[in-house]
Amino acid sequence: MNNQRITPKTLLITGAAGGIGRATVKLFDNCGWRVIGVDRAPFGDGFPSNGLFIQADLSQPDSLETVFQQARGFSEQLNALVNNAAVQIAKPLLDTSVEEWDAVMASNLRSVFLSAKLAYPLFKTAGGGAIVNVSSVHAVQTSANIAAYAASKGGLLALTRAMAIEFAPDNLRVNAILPGAVDTPMLRAGLDRGHLDGEDIFRRLDNLARRTVNGRVGRPAEIAHAIYFLADETQSSFMTGQAMIVDGGATARLSTE
Repeated sequence: MNNQRITPKTLLITGAAGGIGRATVKLFDNCGWRVIGVDRAPFGDGFPSNGLFIQADLSQPDSLETVFQQARGFSEQLNALVNNAAVQIAKPLLDTSVEEWDAVMASNLRSVFLSAKLAYPLFKTAGGGAIVNVSSVHAVQTSANIAAYAASKGGLLALTRAMAIEFAPDNLRVNAILPGAVDTPMLRAGLDRGHLDGEDIFRRLDNLARRTVNGRVGRPAEIAHAIYFLADETQSSFMTGQAMIVDGGATARLSTE
């Protein structure tokens, strides 16, 4: 009889307190992973009791250093990193200030670059693992009044490919997921600020739903399951440097129809 204790896998996810983040935390916890969650907002009730939540602003390099210092104290190794933190500014390009542009890039792109560097020693200890970068369909098809966000998510795709190539010798896979319209607080806030035309937020959500092949917007749990697929080596071990679109078929349909 083998009495060797199996060490649970460890996930670090940024943007843990948002819609997709919360669903991902719950799923990985249910699958037996230990979860380190990071967000600038408090998580509130429901974070796994055997996990670690860190409240921090990842747009600040010093905060990232502190996050990974605490992560190393919690676990000597890391099996998956999900870069999910993001901010969105919904306004015309000509009205976007340099400070706003830089804030989006710092949160959505630079934080991923720095997190990968800081997480690398923990992955080395684990003998490899997976990085999942949460991009967006705005990386490949976008709308008016969201240029900074779209540019940051497009840059994240290029960074994903570069990281996949450089980290492959270390058995570290890197992929991106591109969610479409998902009913999260970020989506509703963007609609409320006028990112898409419509009389009210419910009409705007309905308009988004009708643009998908499935006829509805996505649920955070659906994106969480796709993230888990990319993070779990038993399901996607031969997949790296790829961008997986999960959008209800919205980008499959011609916009001229």
